[in-house]
Amino acid sequence: MKSRNLKILLSLFAFNAFCLYLYFTYHPDAHAPPPPTNHRHTSSLTQTQTHRHHHQNPLTKPWPILPSYLPWSLNPNPPFRSCEAYFGNGFSQPLHLLKSPSLNPAGWFRCYYSQTLRSSVCEGGRIRMHPERIRMSRGGERLDEVMGRGEDEELPEFDVGAFEIEVVDDDNDNDSNGLSGGGGDRKLVDSEFLDQYLQRGGISKHTMRSLVDSIRLVGAKDFQCSEWVEEPTLLVTRFEYANVFHTVTDWYSAYVASRVTGLPYRPNLVFVDGHCVAPLEETWRALFSSLRYAKNFTGPVCFRHAILAPLGYETALFKGLTEDIDCHGASAHDLWQKPDDRKTARLHEFGEMIRAAFGFPVDKHRTSKPVSGHNVLFVRREDYLAHPRHGGKVQSRLSNEQEVFDALKSWVSDHSECKINLINGLFAHMPMKEQVRAIQDASVIIGAHGAGLTHIVSATPKTVILEIISSEYRRPHFALIAKWKGLEYHSIYLAGSYAKPAEVIKKLVSILKGLDC
Repeated sequence: MKSRNLKILLSLFAFNAFCLYLYFTYHPDAHAPPPPTNHRHTSSLTQTQTHRHHHQNPLTKPWPILPSYLPWSLNPNPPFRSCEAYFGNGFSQPLHLLKSPSLNPAGWFRCYYSQTLRSSVCEGGRIRMHPERIRMSRGGERLDEVMGRGEDEELPEFDVGAFEIEVVDDDNDNDSNGLSGGGGDRKLVDSEFLDQYLQRGGISKHTMRSLVDSIRLVGAKDFQCSEWVEEPTLLVTRFEYANVFHTVTDWYSAYVASRVTGLPYRPNLVFVDGHCVAPLEETWRALFSSLRYAKNFTGPVCFRHAILAPLGYETALFKGLTEDIDCHGASAHDLWQKPDDRKTARLHEFGEMIRAAFGFPVDKHRTSKPVSGHNVLFVRREDYLAHPRHGGKVQSRLSNEQEVFDALKSWVSDHSECKINLINGLFAHMPMKEQVRAIQDASVIIGAHGAGLTHIVSATPKTVILEIISSEYRRPHFALIAKWKGLEYHSIYLAGSYAKPAEVIKKLVSILKGLDC
């Protein structure tokens, strides 16, 4: 027996050492700062050098080591509509729109198109943003200061030249793919490029498409900046920014864009929108190195390296609501040993990223009964003021939510087979870090259909989900996330919005038996 245990321990050690080797092989710059550059003067780096050797500010955050991480460049061309194409690096078609000349420093721009998602991740260098040419509210205000403000005021409208890229005046070394115009109004792309690689789809206001359409090419003599941002910076426009589900799609898109472009450390973030501060901003700040609002810059600001993330509506998390994405969650270990186009570990990786961003350990997964007992988290829906157009009342999805919670509490107090801790998930009045902690520590998560259940993206692999679904809200959001993460999922369908407490308890008893409780 001792000999067998020793062999198991040695095998686990060897596997972990191999995983660390892979991680640092594909992250050569993750912990070693590149050569410094001058903050206020023109760099002599070529396009490739600019992409690979950033000036690293001491305040930038390194990527954490994630147990479920698999190299994003492992499969450079994943099969169409495979799980890696949906959730990982399906952005495999490079589109070089503007190449930096080898002798003179100048701007560059390229996109990576995903045929599966029908969207693009784009990036460029020496890009100038004119805040005054972006028509939207300032953003970043307190909610009580902007009550009643319309959503159209908060979403950006880009004037011509809102963004510009520096080019060599007599540049003849650039590809013509997608470039249009000439003279003093040289556009980066034409409408044909936009229609093919930045498709509107069903999105009425595609802000990334409009941003790229606004980009103009300007000569070096006209390229003056009031501020340079040396570190890689993500430019993000948020829709439905106070809704957890839609914000998680934005987080995921930003994370994917960072990995697709091979950033050596976590980028800065600029919100190209005019939304006020919201509680979900806490996670944005935890995930990335810094955060600013576009309108908070006082003059033309130049980015040494800017990345444009697709809209959250273009992620698999959202598209899966209307498309059949037949993928199942699996461990990175299993997929490394036996690749499978119908399985993915990317949502495990993303959930670990969220937990690690808040400083929670991600190197251990629950495999047996916790010593302190099983946490049963009941995610509640509460009234709270979400955004300037919100009245503060949340529509109930479970009309007798308090009755169900009280019944569970009474049952737990009388349960003697094993220790159970019933957690009252009042998420609307909890900091985001504490919400993530509650999800991480839960053995079972119960809740009525609602955006708060999107937090299950951060759940550990052995967590069990129980969703209570009223007749009015039979939507697949959380069943799909559970499937894509490989979580055990159960549901209770109601005839209306009233749940019989005894039925909920019966289902919980069955789940706990599966956990040896």
